[in-house]
Amino acid sequence: MALRPDSDLTPEEKRARALAAQEDVLLREVDDAVRQDQYAEAAQRYGKPIVAAVVLLLAAFGGYLWWDGRQDAAREADSEKLIAALDQVERGNLPSGDAALAPVIAEGGAGARAAAQLLKAGIAMEQAKPAEAAALYDRIAADDGAPEAMRNIATIRAVAARYDTMKPADVVAKLKPLATPGNAWFGPAGELVAMAYLDQGNQAEAGALFAAIARDKDTSDTLKARSRQMAGLLGVDAIDDVDTVIAETNPVTQPGGE
Repeated sequence: MALRPDSDLTPEEKRARALAAQEDVLLREVDDAVRQDQYAEAAQRYGKPIVAAVVLLLAAFGGYLWWDGRQDAAREADSEKLIAALDQVERGNLPSGDAALAPVIAEGGAGARAAAQLLKAGIAMEQAKPAEAAALYDRIAADDGAPEAMRNIATIRAVAARYDTMKPADVVAKLKPLATPGNAWFGPAGELVAMAYLDQGNQAEAGALFAAIARDKDTSDTLKARSRQMAGLLGVDAIDDVDTVIAETNPVTQPGGE
């Protein structure tokens, strides 16, 4: 079924589309940033976006510890508390998972605190509390002590959480620094900026940006396909290699699949 241009979407549909883009970010990060088998298996096993987000956060925190090079007892304790919260979320116990994050947010190191706040914000989104989630994302984005990757994730997620209440110009101003080809966050940030361009009535710029996302080699296949379709609806050809597009939209069937 063809997609409607975003200028015709309801606020609820815009929010759902924005959040779908951010879910794509989290899943891409799980795949790209962490290659260890246990994380790959976890990403396949856990179906809910919130748990995929948790896997990312724990992976990002682990990377922060590796970079920092000082895995002392306090940091190990933070990691254990995050894993305990993950266990609760995986079981569907969102309130218990949320409660388990409180000591990490209050007393944890910078990386652990940011990871815990990201998870808490994700739980708030699952509980239909976008304002609470957006405030948490803002706090992370403004925390100079948090790892840059987490700050960037938080910036994008904050816009997604409150997209339908923001002016299009504010969306563009907030995300344009990330919506640049070559930036690790070009795809997800660019999609939200392109949506804002559509809301401004700027179809030419929106179409060009969707096409650029569709051609970006580092953007996930899901987001590329979505952007390619939007570019086509706006009259912009985003297909350079038909065979590549077919391969992206028709993945190889796994054994036992259809």
